[in-house]
Amino acid sequence: MSKIDHALFNAKKHALEKEYEVCPDCGSELVIKNSKKGPFIGCASYPTCEYIRPLAHHDSHVIKVLEGVACPECSRDLVIKNGRYGMFIGCTGYPECHYIGHEDASDSQELPDCPKCKKGKLTQRKNKFGKHFYSCNSYPSCKYTLNAKPIEHACPDCNWPVLVEKTRAGKAVLQCPQKSCQSIVEIP
Repeated sequence: MSKIDHALFNAKKHALEKEYEVCPDCGSELVIKNSKKGPFIGCASYPTCEYIRPLAHHDSHVIKVLEGVACPECSRDLVIKNGRYGMFIGCTGYPECHYIGHEDASDSQELPDCPKCKKGKLTQRKNKFGKHFYSCNSYPSCKYTLNAKPIEHACPDCNWPVLVEKTRAGKAVLQCPQKSCQSIVEIP
């Protein structure tokens, strides 16, 4: 028990005390409050004053500047940032420039066009847990997504232009992603 560094616990306690400030709206004290979504800072004179702000900011911070690597959209330097969903490559000109670099998928085969909007292409993306999924690159105007790898092959039953790779009983098959169809085609 003597190996516990009590200074660490006291430092955290004092760090929270520094968060108490004066409300910019009414001049009352700001306090840490809790909700079902987590802690936040709010005005002590609630409900007469409804000032709140998040306790933790989800801003990304720069890990390394990639000097000599220019942004393809605005020609400024690119940086490696650590954000809420992990590390990514972004532009130093943010928020004016919203460029985000993606991993090169040059080793994988060409992915098909989006069957829903017919304007964009399906691209491989990664969610915050590291799992891959496929979505239209014209998001947010098109919200079409697939969890399995899309193959450009028309469904024999409903003529949907894209099938997805699935494994059934240890064999690779193609399946229609439409919920109303779910037709299965064996790979020759």
